[in-house]
Formats: sequence, structure tokens, C-alpha cells
Amino acid sequence: MLVVENLEVVYEDVILVLKGVSIEVPDGSIVALLGANGAGKTTVLRAITGLLDVHRGAITKGTVRLDGDPIDGLDAPAIVRAGVGQVMEGRRIFTEFSVEENLRVGGHLAPRGVVAERLERILELFPVLAERRKQIAGYLSGGEQQMLAIGRALMAEPRLLILDEPSLGLAPLVVQQIRDLIVRINEEGTSVLLVEQNANMALSIADHGYILETGKIVMDKPAAVLREDEDVREFYLGLREEGAGSMRDVKHYKRRKRWLS
Repeated sequence: MLVVENLEVVYEDVILVLKGVSIEVPDGSIVALLGANGAGKTTVLRAITGLLDVHRGAITKGTVRLDGDPIDGLDAPAIVRAGVGQVMEGRRIFTEFSVEENLRVGGHLAPRGVVAERLERILELFPVLAERRKQIAGYLSGGEQQMLAIGRALMAEPRLLILDEPSLGLAPLVVQQIRDLIVRINEEGTSVLLVEQNANMALSIADHGYILETGKIVMDKPAAVLREDEDVREFYLGLREEGAGSMRDVKHYKRRKRWLS
């Protein structure tokens, strides 16, 4: 479905942030994009969704294609119409609007006749939002606001849903709820590109994973393989095997240095 090929992005005509990034999101899949803060994950998403110019960034090389058609030259509303939805980091809901008003905003590009039908479908998917339908969104809990942000994106009925750090700042129980929700959305036919610092959660549900370091893809493997990789387990999952000694530390240091070179 989505193919990003050899992408380079520059901010303010000076700062090279992405250096030949290539990723794919096959139809019907969940793909995880992992990396530390500052690796360039959000820049990849801005390039896909047409928001680079808002941040004084530009694609200087490479292409972004959806179903084989280039979308890197389209503006953000056209990309939404093409079938791409995004939930940004930090939720970005309208805190002074009601839950229902937030959801209706998400369907503003849809034909009038289908908005009510979509709204009821989203409220069925998110029972907690149905209970708080008339409540001011700013009074929702963090997890409920994240559900509202996801529901708002789904109002456009995207074929590809992009999620930027959906578990950020949430309690473990709520993270599990968001995880299960992503799985359900995918099972109902929406492909997902998941950007997460919670690598364990992301790799537990993803089909494939990419690891981004300083603007370059350094690993690209099935998610199950990444979960068993020694370096991924240590650097991203916070797991370190018992008895790891100095020789192994040297090996990891050299390998990570090679990633970043």
C-alpha cells in the first residue's frame, strides 16, 4: 500500500534529517517504526502526510507512493482524501469542544450524508466515548483523549492509519487497551504505521519493524525477529541477558557504531 523510497528531508534548506529512508506498509499489515528521540521518526510521518512545509521542511530526494501513485506532491487534505489518516503525538484534540464535536471535525471532508453513520460506528467502537458523547473533551482522562484522537482520525475512514506515540504518558493498563484497540482496527481492515518508543508493545503486534537511527534505517526485519535480536532487546526493550560480559559490551558498541556511521 505505502512505499517510501530513498527519502531525504531537509529543514530550513540546511539541516539534513532523513538520509535515504525506505519503508513499506503492505495492505492489511501493522508496521512499527522505532527509534530514539531525534532519530527522525516524526519527520518520516510529516513527509507521508504532507505536513513538512508547516515546519519549514522539504523532500529533496525520493518518493512517497500510495497504491503506486505519488502523494509526496499533494497537500494534507488531498492525502487524507487519498486514504491516509494520522494521530499526532500529544493527541491534539480540541479541548473546548465536546467529544461528538471533535469526532465530527474528523469527518469534515466526508459527504454530509455519511457523517452521522460514521459517528455512530466510532461510538460503537469506543463505548467510553459514547458514554461521554456530550462531555467537554478537555475533561477526559489521558487514555480517553487518546481514544478520541484515534476515533477522530477514523472518521475519515482511512485505509492507512498513522499513529505517532499513542502510548506516550499513559498508565500500563491504558497502554494495553490502546494496544488491543490498534489490533482490532487492523483486523477490521485498516493498515497501521505505528511510531512508538514503547518497542515492546509495538513489536508485540506488528508484522514488520524498522529501526531508525540519526535519519537512517539501520534494521529492517519481521517484528518477531527483531524481538529476539540481542541488540534490539538491550537497546530498545531494556532487556539484557544474564552474564553479559565486557567482550559482549565491546561487540555491541562496535555494532551500534556501525549503525550510526
